[in-house]
Amino acid sequence: MLIIAHRGACGERPEHTRAAYELAIDQGADVIEPDLVMSRDGALIVRHDVEIGQTTDVADRAAFRERRTTRPVDGLPLTGWFAEDFTLAELQTLRARERMPLLRPANTAWDGREPILTFEEVIEIARRGSARTGRTVAVAPELKHPTHLRAAGLDLEATFVAALERHGLTGADAPVIVQCFEPGTLQRLRARVATPLLQLIAAVGAPADRTGEPFAALTTPKGLARVATYADWIGVDLALIEPEPDLPSSLIADAHAAGLKVAGWTFRAENLVLPELDRLGDDPLAHGRHPERLARFATYGLDAAFTDQIP
Repeated sequence: MLIIAHRGACGERPEHTRAAYELAIDQGADVIEPDLVMSRDGALIVRHDVEIGQTTDVADRAAFRERRTTRPVDGLPLTGWFAEDFTLAELQTLRARERMPLLRPANTAWDGREPILTFEEVIEIARRGSARTGRTVAVAPELKHPTHLRAAGLDLEATFVAALERHGLTGADAPVIVQCFEPGTLQRLRARVATPLLQLIAAVGAPADRTGEPFAALTTPKGLARVATYADWIGVDLALIEPEPDLPSSLIADAHAAGLKVAGWTFRAENLVLPELDRLGDDPLAHGRHPERLARFATYGLDAAFTDQIP
């Protein structure tokens, strides 16, 4: 089972920072995962979301205070500061901070230390990590909100393909797994690159580019067969794999029958976010049976695990 460092080793360092990625590599992660959004001038930057107020110190910058706004993202209003309103040079003056300080207070010790990374920098981190460790470290970029960014005049897909081409990462054997919740984005990418693609599937709702087609329709044998025409993987909410404690669904077997590999998201170690079966003790911030949970899902046939802590 591949271990995908979800936004780096974000259980121990603020997500999407160099420190988080390098720690994950040193801990043995097979893959590091950057979420990609865009700057106003068309750079691919690494942030959890198009809204950057939760993960940077932008709110503390007087020069950017007036840029706080509310706009729809995937059909819902969101208030904050948006990456697409800043140039790359402006974004690089900001510093990262822990997104979930109540869950991970120790991570706040790294607040303010690290700048926002670009996709190019994460590719270089993976390549240097491969050289340092003597094993291939892959990258699993997630294209965030391409429909939203297209409405803002930014072509995430074309910019991303150009980056893959520059780095020779367009082949089927490239150490890359490209993720997106939007099927249309993946279908268009499949027409342009042979790079492995992963269809993300949530437990509820529908893709932003196909609001009339719920995610649930993608998990049926018929839906999985459709996904297999353009993707190599599905990446699914863990609740779709184990809807009841220790009782797996047929999803992994159905996906394998369709020729798809399966990744599960997101494994986290803290008791607060674990099912009761996997908790240890009463401290909500203490770590529960995280390695045991990963091992249990491996017995279900899971091919890859997105995890905040590297076991």
